Amino acid sequence: MSRVARGPRSSVKDRPGRWKLLLRRQKRLIRPAGWIGFAALVVLLGVIAVHSSAPGGTLATLRERLGGATAFAGLRVTDVVIEGRANTPEPLLRAALGVSIGDPILGFSVELARQRLETLSWVEHATVERRLPGTVVLFLQERRPFAIWQNQGKFVLIDRNGQLVANQNVAEFRQLPLVVGPGAPAAAAMLVDALTDRPDLQKRVIAAVRVGERRWNLRLNNGADVMLPEGHEIVALDRLMQLQQQHALLDRPLAAIDMRLGDRLVLRPRPDEKKPT
Repeated sequence: MSRVARGPRSSVKDRPGRWKLLLRRQKRLIRPAGWIGFAALVVLLGVIAVHSSAPGGTLATLRERLGGATAFAGLRVTDVVIEGRANTPEPLLRAALGVSIGDPILGFSVELARQRLETLSWVEHATVERRLPGTVVLFLQERRPFAIWQNQGKFVLIDRNGQLVANQNVAEFRQLPLVVGPGAPAAAAMLVDALTDRPDLQKRVIAAVRVGERRWNLRLNNGADVMLPEGHEIVALDRLMQLQQQHALLDRPLAAIDMRLGDRLVLRPRPDEKKPT
């Protein structure tokens, strides 16, 4: 009996099983690639739209649409973490950040948020980060109060560079040096540092008054004024310390000690200490 050679089975009955097997293999290959592609798309759109600093236009619109679309996938703000805050009022920080719990985490620009934060007087530098799926982290570097500036009857805090820091709750920093008058903030650092290096003199000074935006007068706790020469403050302070050690000059009842002339010292006694003529 002759045999009939059979080729590969290709009956209709067999095809569904083979297709199911092939589909299962393809799904195992396609699913990871699909998620990777989706993640790559989100990242790409995020780079283009979210980091754009332009407040309007196509990129801003794309950012808003991206935020709205991804919010449905659960990418919403669930926590706002603030690090480095010591003095900046928290309500001001949150208002400048412009992000609230429940907002789409990809629907705002971290660059624009940083710019708004750095307009706050206490904030010297800010960094804003988003940590998916729902955390926004704000890192702050605050200005450090250096002195109190009195001008036209008002008191404000300034930093080392003379930048205004705050005009509220100034009394909480009353231990800081007091500088007075127009031009005092920009020139205060050198004089305050010099007095800090001379603590015996510093403890007698209650205020440094800027005169004509050129030079300084020191108001002492006994009511005397020390008139310092323009541009030679450190030399004058060292001379003043020497006179105190040798002659107890700062303990005398004087109204003024004029040191503006390098080759002479002019002392003016208090009016009530003058001898009758």
